[in-house]
Amino acid sequence: LHISLTVLFILSEFWISTSAPPNRRGLVLGIYATVLSLGFAAGPWLFAHLGSSGFLPFGVTIALVTLAAIPVLAARNESPTIVAESETSHFLRYIWLVPTATFAVLVFGAVETGGFSLFPVYGSRIGYSEADAALLLTMIGLGNVLLQIPIGMISDRVSDRRHLLLGCATVGLIGTVFMPFFAQNWHLMAALLFVWGGVVAAMYTIGLAHLGSQLSGHELASANAAFVLCYGVGMVIGPQAIGIGMDAFGPSGFGLSLAIFFAAYMLLVLVRLVRRIL
Repeated sequence: LHISLTVLFILSEFWISTSAPPNRRGLVLGIYATVLSLGFAAGPWLFAHLGSSGFLPFGVTIALVTLAAIPVLAARNESPTIVAESETSHFLRYIWLVPTATFAVLVFGAVETGGFSLFPVYGSRIGYSEADAALLLTMIGLGNVLLQIPIGMISDRVSDRRHLLLGCATVGLIGTVFMPFFAQNWHLMAALLFVWGGVVAAMYTIGLAHLGSQLSGHELASANAAFVLCYGVGMVIGPQAIGIGMDAFGPSGFGLSLAIFFAAYMLLVLVRLVRRIL
């Protein structure tokens, strides 16, 4: 099942990137990211209301998957064609082909999975109740949903999306630095996390748009696979790194660990930009 979902991610993102008009790619992928976030939010909500026993939750899942297949079947004649090259390249090459895109999604995977899963622990350690911490987590998700389309539209207006990726990572770093200072005021913390969550999530959207603007055809399909792989790697290392940071430094280790991810990515982008100038 997980292999099937991974293939679905790779091919759907390749299809969207290939079919989107170059001057609207950020907008299209922003819409995609918004719908994806809504789907992630709807899953737990459905599970909570349908329960986990009996055929009902499985029946609803079957119905949703069937409905999702309808537009795919309707557009089957419009799917992009992948023409394999005569000379095959090693898969790892595609990780480094557009590193500002693949490492953007690695950082996002680490921050999303590690930050989201451990934020309730962080919230309780700085004095929030379980309910207040859960609401703050909801604000992160709300920013994720509402800001992808506007940021995607902005990315269509910049000449080099790497500058916008650098800006997103900078906002991510600044947000983690200011979290301890905003912690005493729940409303300020909620506003911070709303913006922080939406801008950081845009690293996925803009990274995917940047990948699509640099590659095409077989190379884009392979790079999309590398993109999803890096997201998975981030999901694995994020909780481990943040957990170790909190064990070593207490609540401050949460922000410190996140800051290291953002700072490392900022350094990568700056090096790439400087190399282009030189």
